[in-house]
Amino acid sequence: MFLHVVSVGHLEGYKLRLTFNDGVTKDVDLKDELWGQVFEPLKDLDLFNQVTVNPDTETIEWPNGADFAPEFLYKIGAELKNAGQAKALQPVAA
Repeated sequence: MFLHVVSVGHLEGYKLRLTFNDGVTKDVDLKDELWGQVFEPLKDLDLFNQVTVNPDTETIEWPNGADFAPEFLYKIGAELKNAGQAKALQPVAA
């Protein structure tokens, strides 16, 4: 099975809540991953908060074209065990 991001919500700072196509929801902190030419601009929280799920690539993406592979996000994310936790967050509007 290929892994895809189906929804994204902003928590706080550089933390996102992602739901994957296998039904797993994980919280991901990208603070330490924002280095390099395409990711440096995302240190501006106004830009970081503009994250969406790209329907073509099926992963998160920002207006400047920065994105992360779903497999990487899945690996570094902390899985939510309580389904109620996952439902508490509203997704980021596309």
